[in-house]
Amino acid sequence: MASIFDLFKKIEKSESQAPISKIIVGLGNPGEKYTFTRHNAGFLAIDYVTQKYGVKCDRIKFKSLCGEVTIGGVRALLMKPQTFMNASGDAVREAAEFYKIAPEDIIVISDDASFDVGKLRIRKSGSAGGHNGLKNIIERISSDKFPRIKLGVGQKPHPEYDIADWVLARLPKEEEPRFFSVLEEIPSILTLLLKGEIDKAMCDFNGISK
Repeated sequence: MASIFDLFKKIEKSESQAPISKIIVGLGNPGEKYTFTRHNAGFLAIDYVTQKYGVKCDRIKFKSLCGEVTIGGVRALLMKPQTFMNASGDAVREAAEFYKIAPEDIIVISDDASFDVGKLRIRKSGSAGGHNGLKNIIERISSDKFPRIKLGVGQKPHPEYDIADWVLARLPKEEEPRFFSVLEEIPSILTLLLKGEIDKAMCDFNGISK
């Protein structure tokens, strides 16, 4: 008679052999000097997910650092495009075509400089909102019908401040605790999104403030 341990191992094995049906993309720029900049919020979110689930995202494929994770029984590809932000769509398109993943099954995590650190927003679809990484993905996969998790990195101090300088600057040390506390919500959000429960995810998490 099989033990509980054996049954769990069998479940884990079947999940690991399931086909990849979703893609989770964190946006950012490669290179140590960019690691803790505002624009690398998506990379940091992927790093948090890998730590949470004990997986890695270090395999070079699709012009990205890639890994795999199973959340709620759904197997997904993790991606950190290494193309630099403005060409993120090249990596996403390559992976989506390889696994035959539809736009609505691609989840993109990015920074958003239109709201404060400590807040996040989930959207089903929509325009790039001035974000060059999202813009390039929309152009390369010919669709804006993909869910995204937008992490607040703070608004520019005044309208004349150059947005590139702002997002490529490091997040102030005093704001890091609030930013990282928001990352703690990402696994719960992904659990819902991977099950297709986007409306519930938006209802539960949009507007939270840390």
